[in-house]
Amino acid sequence: MLELLKAFFFGIVEGITEWLPISSTGHMILLNEFIKLDVSEEFYSMFEVVIQLGAILAVVILFWNQFFPFGKPAQTGAKRQSGLMRWVKMDKIILWCKILVACIPAAVIGLLFNNEFEALFYNYPTVALALIIFGIAFIIIEEQNKHRRPRIHSLEELDYKTVFIIGIFQLIAAIFPGTSRSGATIVGALLLGVSRTVAAEFTFFLAIPVMFGASLLKVLQFGFHFTSMEAAILLIGMATAFISSLFVIRFLMGYIKKHDFKVFGYYRIALGLIVLLYFILQ
Repeated sequence: MLELLKAFFFGIVEGITEWLPISSTGHMILLNEFIKLDVSEEFYSMFEVVIQLGAILAVVILFWNQFFPFGKPAQTGAKRQSGLMRWVKMDKIILWCKILVACIPAAVIGLLFNNEFEALFYNYPTVALALIIFGIAFIIIEEQNKHRRPRIHSLEELDYKTVFIIGIFQLIAAIFPGTSRSGATIVGALLLGVSRTVAAEFTFFLAIPVMFGASLLKVLQFGFHFTSMEAAILLIGMATAFISSLFVIRFLMGYIKKHDFKVFGYYRIALGLIVLLYFILQ
């Protein structure tokens, strides 16, 4: 029962920190120091990635109508189509093309060098420095944005060059743990003149193929030989990540309509310093 309770807490932390630009990796490292799961190193490496599927399911449910490319055909007007194309929403197909383009940098480089990146950079100094550096970046960018207006205010206005560059920022997060995938893509989008709301939404959508792919890769590497306890730990972690994600995504989308991201920058800097001090003093 104690291990299941630990999985419950891991799921909550994952669901909260995956969507807020504060680094789920940094929080998971600290959480694992205090309530370490009594599992093998191989299972934990898989667990901390695959529970993200619960968080992804929250995005799928909350934004289903905004990205699902099939639906009832228009009955009248200029949008009326014939044949199978009646059931296809071309604007959603175009959105998915943009999402896939943004996934190219992380997918190609990540698949080729994932193990090397983990061996080189998955350590507390890297996580702490990434937290601090991108925290500072949030503060600087938001200060600059006070004096300029975004040039992109909707998902439809995103062009392929812009989404590819956002994908490069996502690659930075794939290389350096602690950067935060959502944090890196939002920083990149803001630099490119994307509004906060569109930057957050595109980050959510971009997570769907990325996290599904990463989870599938980890499961294949681990294999499907779970014990009953391991399966229960994984399911509870995913379920709590899903529930907490529902609340956090709604909160974030409401928050950024009236506030900027600077508070997350200050939080990242503070957390990065705590991570450094904690491991230095050990």
